[in-house]
Amino acid sequence: MSIPRIVVVGGGAGGLELVTRLGRRLGRRGRAEIVLVDRSPTHIWKPLLHEVATGALDSGLDEIAYPSHARANGYRFQRGTLCGLDRQRQRLQLAAVLDDDGQEILPSRELAYDRLILALGSVSNDFGTAGVAEHCHFIDCPEQAEAFRRDMLDTFLRFSASTQDQSPRLRVGIVGGGATGVELAAQLYDALLMLHSYGVTELERHQLEISLIEAADDVLPALPERVRQAVRDELQGLGVKVHTETRVTQIDADAIHTADEQCIATDLAVWAAGIKAPDILAELDLTQAKGQRLVVHDTLQSVDDPHIFALGDCASCPQEDGGTVPPRAQAAHQQALHLYRNLRAQLDGKPLKPFVYRDRGSLISLAHFEAIGTLMRGTSARRLFVEGHLAKFFYISLYRLHQRAVHGNLKTGIIMLVDGLNRFIRPRLKLH
Repeated sequence: MSIPRIVVVGGGAGGLELVTRLGRRLGRRGRAEIVLVDRSPTHIWKPLLHEVATGALDSGLDEIAYPSHARANGYRFQRGTLCGLDRQRQRLQLAAVLDDDGQEILPSRELAYDRLILALGSVSNDFGTAGVAEHCHFIDCPEQAEAFRRDMLDTFLRFSASTQDQSPRLRVGIVGGGATGVELAAQLYDALLMLHSYGVTELERHQLEISLIEAADDVLPALPERVRQAVRDELQGLGVKVHTETRVTQIDADAIHTADEQCIATDLAVWAAGIKAPDILAELDLTQAKGQRLVVHDTLQSVDDPHIFALGDCASCPQEDGGTVPPRAQAAHQQALHLYRNLRAQLDGKPLKPFVYRDRGSLISLAHFEAIGTLMRGTSARRLFVEGHLAKFFYISLYRLHQRAVHGNLKTGIIMLVDGLNRFIRPRLKLH
């Protein structure tokens, strides 16, 4: 008698936590075959990509290799990119994997499934704005974050005061005042201070000019006013020029143009405004909502096919208040745990339970300068405002919870010990 095959496409926060739990509980016991599909061979927690982009986090130390993690946790890993879906035959198509020179490593192939979970996350949405693709950096994956870091280091060197006749100003434009844009802006000031202390550049803090551009009436528009105000004050104290209610219309090689006819000069430009689900989802003949997100029932099952589930940023899941689950890391974490329980129940012939999102609050880290946010008090809607060391502790705890889900308590404890030792052994910034 064959066992069911559960295929999870996407090894982000939600996808990796899900296959880890399924592999340990079902895969090791031979109750189901668990397969993870991802185009990359390694995983890194997406909320940390802004730290990878500035070198504050060395992706080579923190990334997880899927093949070794799969072997240790009872699932199989297949490298590939989803390019098609045959729902009638319950098979998905994977594109060929190519090396850096365009040579084929793995051929295109099909993979059968009994249950398919789509956990593809999200990518930046440029809304068709002219010049974005050609002139902006994106920070949606480790490869893009590393590309920005290399360009950032080269630019800091190029604008070193010792090579300029006049005192230079390095101008960085960040489009998007959400968490990524805000945290990246602060992290860049921290990176400059460290690079200056290491003698990599002679630029000083007052010579870095960052423009943060947001179309809404404030940065972090989804967060409470008290958090927005505190973050805005901190950014402006660092020297960030915050442009709100400012819509970008075009981006050139050396400037950002806005609807109110501003021309903001830039030496580096980053696009972090808005997200959407990956374009491949539009080709799967599944019902979509705004931002190409797949419409699912509150059980996370597709409204078109009971054998297909979606979670995380790529899923549009309804809630009792009439809204949908927000695309946040904590939502993906909660959905991964819920879907794990639901899939186990389904295999036991039990009914699926609806997913209810619990908002645990929001935290923003502004490098070593500050951390600000709110925590939800119990099950009530009362928010507890936190900042400083306490907020930083809770912010770091979010990553530790993710590590515990994918590594277990013992290994996470060892990782924390190694991270503490690395603070004394390694430079605070990746310099190569």
